[in-house]
Amino acid sequence: MRGNMVDMAVGIIIGAAFGAIIKSLVADVIMPPIGMLLGNVDFSNIFLTLKEGATPGPYASLTAAKDAGAVVMSWGIFINTLINFLIIAFVLFLVIRNMNKLKKKEEKAPEPEPTTKKCPECLSDIPKEATRCAHCTTSLRAA
Repeated sequence: MRGNMVDMAVGIIIGAAFGAIIKSLVADVIMPPIGMLLGNVDFSNIFLTLKEGATPGPYASLTAAKDAGAVVMSWGIFINTLINFLIIAFVLFLVIRNMNKLKKKEEKAPEPEPTTKKCPECLSDIPKEATRCAHCTTSLRAA
């Protein structure tokens, strides 16, 4: 196996695990206090019934509505997913920004001083300390 494929596989696995952590963070840590501030609202149970199922509504929960066969738009779950995405996008933004900063630091490293120069007559590369061109024998003392 090639190194890049292994790196990519590790990245995908870590990304999936990170996604699960963020999903838990949103569902278990962030949304309960927000729901409490908004009057004990459980965002995972916010839905709009588009068409009632076999058992007529109102339904106590999203699970009850789906079990009854109702067609629902579960926009509360969409809000949770949207917050998941925003957190992951922000973390990726920070990671990429820091990687770009590190690349710029590498690029700014000073280049070593050249060890050769051009002969003014024949334009060949000659050692910097040379006093005569080895190719055309021009004297370089004045140049």
